[in-house]
Amino acid sequence: MGFSRATLGFLGLFFMAASILLIFLTLLGGARNSTPLNIIYFLQADTGNIPGAPAVSRWTFWQLCSVTANGKNDCGSSHPDFPFDPPSHRTFDTTTNVPPEFIGTKHYFLTSRFMFPFIIIGLFFAVISLFTGLLAMCTRIGGYISGFLSWLALTFQVITTCLMTAVYVQGRDAFNRNGQSAHLGVKAFAFMWTASACLFLSCLMYCLGGAVGRKDGGYSGREQRRRGFFSSQRSNSVRSQKKEYA
Repeated sequence: MGFSRATLGFLGLFFMAASILLIFLTLLGGARNSTPLNIIYFLQADTGNIPGAPAVSRWTFWQLCSVTANGKNDCGSSHPDFPFDPPSHRTFDTTTNVPPEFIGTKHYFLTSRFMFPFIIIGLFFAVISLFTGLLAMCTRIGGYISGFLSWLALTFQVITTCLMTAVYVQGRDAFNRNGQSAHLGVKAFAFMWTASACLFLSCLMYCLGGAVGRKDGGYSGREQRRRGFFSSQRSNSVRSQKKEYA
């Protein structure tokens, strides 16, 4: 038995709300030293042999953070769109013991900086789609509009997630090759990829909800019944005329 438009619209809303929550958690990770934001980060590396750097460093959207004794982020003042650029004045301001892959290139700086505007744009479309999703539960046009908005959100979310994966995986490998143990932040990556999957499912549910009720020829069920009623009236009239002439 197929799902109704209301059910599909509700499922679209559910997956959209889940994706927005996960995106917000990743976006705000490192902005404050409070749970759960103090356990979300993109990359952790041992940087104790770099002059002026903390023993262990973690990169977030907002700041380079040190690590407390209980394994939580210890971040200072927040700076939106904090770049992943270890030798720059924003981070360590030195090239001593910094992996050579980071020196003399803007690749890591530019890739990490583009993540922030893309995630903001995607989040903007996702939030609008969340509100229009209320219409998707009762109208076809609401389902298609919400599906289009969620598709836009999905596009920017996937771009952000791919940029994040590329730049921080390369950064992890660079630190490891330099003898500085590094690993990715599991929560941030899990949140971002799961949010992408939820956006895809939301887009699918909205579009399916918009398609519910379409009949052959593009007529709704009510229109089909009306056409069927008049067709039966015409056929009865034709039969009556034949009997009269007979």
